[in-house]
Amino acid sequence: MSTSTTTTTAATSSPPTTTGIVDDIGYGRQFDGWYHRLFPDDASVVAEVERLASLHPDPASGTVEFGVGNGRIALPLSRRVGRITGIDSSPEMLDVLRRNLADDTSVEPVHADIRTYTADRTVGLVYCVCATLSMLLTPEEQRQAVQRAADLLAPGGRLVLETHNKPAILALHEGRSRATYFTPYPEPGTGLQSHSLLLPEGSLWHLSHVWYESDGTTRVGTEVSRLTAPEELDAYARAAGLEPETRFGDWPTDAEPYAPHSPLAICAYVKPS
Repeated sequence: MSTSTTTTTAATSSPPTTTGIVDDIGYGRQFDGWYHRLFPDDASVVAEVERLASLHPDPASGTVEFGVGNGRIALPLSRRVGRITGIDSSPEMLDVLRRNLADDTSVEPVHADIRTYTADRTVGLVYCVCATLSMLLTPEEQRQAVQRAADLLAPGGRLVLETHNKPAILALHEGRSRATYFTPYPEPGTGLQSHSLLLPEGSLWHLSHVWYESDGTTRVGTEVSRLTAPEELDAYARAAGLEPETRFGDWPTDAEPYAPHSPLAICAYVKPS
């Protein structure tokens, strides 16, 4: 479903709505200007959008994304399901989202904290992908975000969570606390070198990235996330009154079922009618 030009123009020219006090960890500032190089609009986006659209129980009821970022998923998904409210703590990311809005996309950028965000209406789908939930570094904070998502759902609504698959990340380190690996990208001369450290605090994962451009320039960024097992996500969801529905290990519909070696843990939950 598309929106009118009037609506899109207003969203593009106006700053994002701000809700309450927002605790921004600075992720958007750090990756501003090269986030799109790390996460390009490629076939993986198409697969993710197709799967999310198929999981939406009622597109007319509305959609919310926790951690909308630059709109990489929300913008194309809005062409399939209609208006999406995109929540993010990063003003920089929301600025990029606003610039990317077009006549056939309908995404409302909202500057807010996913641990505290509330709304006066419910929706059919809330989704939180690209390991956004893992950016919350304690179980309590993650539980709060899942509870907020559950509160936004109408009866019969669905919550979709995607995180790094903890067993696969631990296996990557082969019993060591440190690992370094290089990921080549399709564009010649580009790639990402990642220095990974499992912190002694337990489930915290420290990643430093070096991005290589074809002209020889580099960009450096660092992030800390909490490795969260699918069973923990299930526990958060049950505590919030949701029922676990399905789990898969990647976005394409023909991907193998979830397994400990899967690159992702993607879990869907339903709010009882």
